[in-house]
Amino acid sequence: MTADITTHPTYGNWRRPRRPGLGPLGLVGTVVVFGGLVLTLLASLISLVAALVVLVPVVLFLIPLAIRTQDGRNVYQLMALRIGWLRRKSKGAHLYVSGPLSPRPGGRFRPPGLLNKVTVSEGHDAYDRPFGVLHHPARNLYTIVLGCDPDGGSLVDPEQVDVWVAQWGEWLARLSHEPGLRGAGVIVETAPDPGTRLANEVLPRIHPDAPAAARAVMHEVVERYPAASSEMHTYVTLTYAVPGGNKRKKEDIVTDLAIRIPGLLSGLVGAGGGAAYPLSAERIAEVVRVAYDPAVAAGVLEARAQHGGTNLEWDDAGPASAVETVSSYQHDSGVSRTWLMTLAPRGTVRSSVLRGMLEAVSGTRRKRVALVYRPVDPATAARIVEADRRAAQFMATSGRGMVQARAASEVRAAEQTAAEEASGAGLVEFSLMLTVTVDSAEQLADAGVAVRNLTAASRVQMRPADRMQAAAFTCTLPVGILPWEQTFIPHELQEAL
Repeated sequence: MTADITTHPTYGNWRRPRRPGLGPLGLVGTVVVFGGLVLTLLASLISLVAALVVLVPVVLFLIPLAIRTQDGRNVYQLMALRIGWLRRKSKGAHLYVSGPLSPRPGGRFRPPGLLNKVTVSEGHDAYDRPFGVLHHPARNLYTIVLGCDPDGGSLVDPEQVDVWVAQWGEWLARLSHEPGLRGAGVIVETAPDPGTRLANEVLPRIHPDAPAAARAVMHEVVERYPAASSEMHTYVTLTYAVPGGNKRKKEDIVTDLAIRIPGLLSGLVGAGGGAAYPLSAERIAEVVRVAYDPAVAAGVLEARAQHGGTNLEWDDAGPASAVETVSSYQHDSGVSRTWLMTLAPRGTVRSSVLRGMLEAVSGTRRKRVALVYRPVDPATAARIVEADRRAAQFMATSGRGMVQARAASEVRAAEQTAAEEASGAGLVEFSLMLTVTVDSAEQLADAGVAVRNLTAASRVQMRPADRMQAAAFTCTLPVGILPWEQTFIPHELQEAL
């Protein structure tokens, strides 16, 4: 990420790594092409019919690899997505029921899907603050969740914003040197303010002997102010693969993570994160519970304000029922739809490029924007940027595949990325996901229009996560789910396709 030090700094230079191979075929398709040509030539020595017998299957195999959607998916990937959805639906995996009357053991409301096997423990950091640790047994990963109250960008000098962005870039670069870190996420959740906190602060302080006009004004403020305001929460998740996790005691792993928390929090504060703190196990359960059942949000806030907590446990944080459809995910009192980023903003952007997307949307219950980061270790980063630089130079000199102006821009961006990586900058892969929750399925159409307007203003291209809405919904929760860790096909092989 680079900044132009002017009165109004701009940022950019993020690039999608080039897929190895010939054109849209990828590495696997390229290997099949050359292998098929060799076999065809050998078969032609026997007869023309033998050559056609070899060539036709190769061509039929390559055609679906060459046909790709706008976001780079080929026909085989689309078919795999549809087949997976049909298999889940035939097994009834798209339905979820929990609670005392359900057939699930224990009779509790465990979160469904990717979170069903997750367990939560708690530890204390160096300042004796409790923090929750989520254990994902399928991949043996451990997640900690940090909360922060970022400083707003209003009435802030551009120089200060530039410093915050530089500090944030440095914090992300340090993640590649964090031992065992597999991924990180930033989740910004917005919702209409129910007015519970304002009522708890104002109403008990109204004196009974106060003038009637003054009491009426204060009651009117409590009633009308929440209609024009919203609440915003920001969470940062860090997911680790602890060395020797199966052999080490969980207490030792929690202690290891507790040592890292103060340094991570100080980096967030320097990047404009405001007051940063770790989330306790109870607080994590509350966030997940409200996401699955938005109707209980006011009750959770009131309980925290009056009693200091809800005593909610992780095993009771899930929904009573949930139904996944092709384009939506119904859960208790809400219906959600999730979108995935297909293309980041092209060119340079201002620091406020995502401001509209992060703000609350009228007519929705809750909205979450999740930025998912995958740090790249220094050795792999050097190979990636060098491969991108060579590919950009080849495309510019060959004159194929793009116009000359775009080719020159690609070369400049690749050269700048290589120079920054050589000087010590970190390389991070990132993506963006957006979840909107409404009261009924009929409101999803209006929510989709609002999302298209927000993404257009932010110059971000997104598509609905059709046929995987339940998993995408879980990925936008502050629970440390990393999408590339949940696939059957390894990430490296997917890149080759």
